[in-house]
Amino acid sequence: MRRFLISLLTLAVATGLAACSKPKPQTPGPTSIPQPFPASAIPRPADVPVPPPPIPPEPVITSGGDITSGSADSRSIAEINKNSPLKPAFFAYDSDTLDDSARKSLNENAQVLKSNATWIITIEGHCDERGTAEYNLALADRRALAAKSYLVSLGIGADRLKTVSYGKEFPFDTGHDEDSWLQNRRAHFTLTAK
Repeated sequence: MRRFLISLLTLAVATGLAACSKPKPQTPGPTSIPQPFPASAIPRPADVPVPPPPIPPEPVITSGGDITSGSADSRSIAEINKNSPLKPAFFAYDSDTLDDSARKSLNENAQVLKSNATWIITIEGHCDERGTAEYNLALADRRALAAKSYLVSLGIGADRLKTVSYGKEFPFDTGHDEDSWLQNRRAHFTLTAK
């Protein structure tokens, strides 16, 4: 029995050694060497079709003259100001308080400014011809600031709104009666950059 175990052990060791030995390297047969492409088969830059550039979309102008969101306005600043979609806000005599009519105009202006997020506006404060130049400059400044504050409260960035006071120097209507003065007591909106 002892001989049988020794034989079995010897056989197991021999089998294990045979399994662990390195395989004999095979000699490679003939190999094929890849042939280069012929020069005529290699595409040259002139042969590669170049897709045309995309055509930019046309601006969409609404009936009110404003530009819809996401489109660029190709009109010049002067053209936009000539037919401005921004409405003036009018004030009562000797007042810088926004009434319902002024707030309505400013609400509409805020929508235009939200649709044209790159526009920078100057709010001009104006007065009628009554009162001293100094008094009217201060009153017109308060009117412009009241309009700006209201627009900021509607979500328009303050950095997009500049103010200037012209007092009574640039009347819209040169008449000397209440109807003319009413037109001159205003905050006027001018596009200064887009």
